[in-house]
Amino acid sequence: MRKFPYCVVVALISITVVPQLSAAEWLQFRGPGGQGTTNEKNLPLTWSDTENVVWKTRLPGYGASSPIALGDRLYVTCYSGYGLDGQDGANVEDLKLHVVCLRKDGQIVWDKNVQPRQPESERVRDHGYAGPTPVTDGEHLYVFFGKTGVFKFDLRGNQLWQADVGEQTHGWGCGTSPVLYKDVVIVNASVESGSLVGINKNSGKEVWRAGGMKASWNTPHLVGLAGGKQELVVSVKDRVLAFDPGTGRPLWNCEGIQDYVCPSIVSHEGVVYVIGGRQSRAIAIRAGGQGDVTESHRIWEAKAGANVCSPVIHEGHLYWVSDRNKVAYCVRLEDGEVIYAERFPDQPYASPLLGDGKLYIVTRNGGTYVLAARPEYEQLAHNRFDDRSTFNASPIAANGRLLLRSDRFLYCIGQ
Repeated sequence: MRKFPYCVVVALISITVVPQLSAAEWLQFRGPGGQGTTNEKNLPLTWSDTENVVWKTRLPGYGASSPIALGDRLYVTCYSGYGLDGQDGANVEDLKLHVVCLRKDGQIVWDKNVQPRQPESERVRDHGYAGPTPVTDGEHLYVFFGKTGVFKFDLRGNQLWQADVGEQTHGWGCGTSPVLYKDVVIVNASVESGSLVGINKNSGKEVWRAGGMKASWNTPHLVGLAGGKQELVVSVKDRVLAFDPGTGRPLWNCEGIQDYVCPSIVSHEGVVYVIGGRQSRAIAIRAGGQGDVTESHRIWEAKAGANVCSPVIHEGHLYWVSDRNKVAYCVRLEDGEVIYAERFPDQPYASPLLGDGKLYIVTRNGGTYVLAARPEYEQLAHNRFDDRSTFNASPIAANGRLLLRSDRFLYCIGQ
């Protein structure tokens, strides 16, 4: 581990802004603030095909996006018609995209079909054509389908507008989810145009565009500063970049992960934590700077990372499981010391969920592991189903229950 000098202005103590939501609301990728954390209690510890499954619903298509929860409704995206198992000879022209609404009892309320913009990539490895998670402001849905564009729907499934952010594709597909800042829908369109794009949520018109989104598959993160200010931070190859979320104006940049970057950023008390890359790096940077802040605001760097999975923060520590080397990490926020690095049995692509003192680690094919959320490695449970689904979507919590999305089904887990 290498440490770097940084400046601390005592009079300007940074705070993380996380909306206070009801237990039924999980409005975006990784929930409140994009942090992957819920304050719900009594979440289930164990389940199986015959235990603690409230309901299981077959979805109208495949996908790797997470559901979101608003009141008594769930919303999720899917794809069908192409790119599925056992569809030899299928034509990419038959691809269909779906936006789906379910009741909290698992019954599908509506299924809105979206016609893809062709030609779409004929091969998307592992994740398919429905990777980004929707976001809602409580009145409308905002959905990203890569080169097909950004969509606004009302809660009855009526499309209100469509916005274009670029036409390029990639063999890994599109994986960044939209976020909301006031009246702006923000999308990391690294694959589609190498851009970060702000769209007016009312009109669907582009209001700003910033370049430099190089080899970046992570969802932008809003970090809170003193006085209620927020900065938009995104990790790209070689750099971490910060912008004014209302205008797209560049604010600061810092040396970052020297590789493509998938894990999303998390933050605490004005410090952003970035992991990623095949070199396994974790970096802490104090937000609020100007220009190149590599020497002034980079706090520490640790030899720990992941290719795909994002971390969570709990009581002074970062936690995650690396999909690259199948290692569970606990890293101290204060100085980047690796508290533990334990060999993990299976490979996750989903990011962890922190809740009720537990870490829920959903693996691709090996089930869900539950770890104790403390700086001492302890496995509390291992739960799995027998349907042979692949789980790439990050789990969510709503109404005291867990929602797990596989490539075929949506599960509701509760006691």
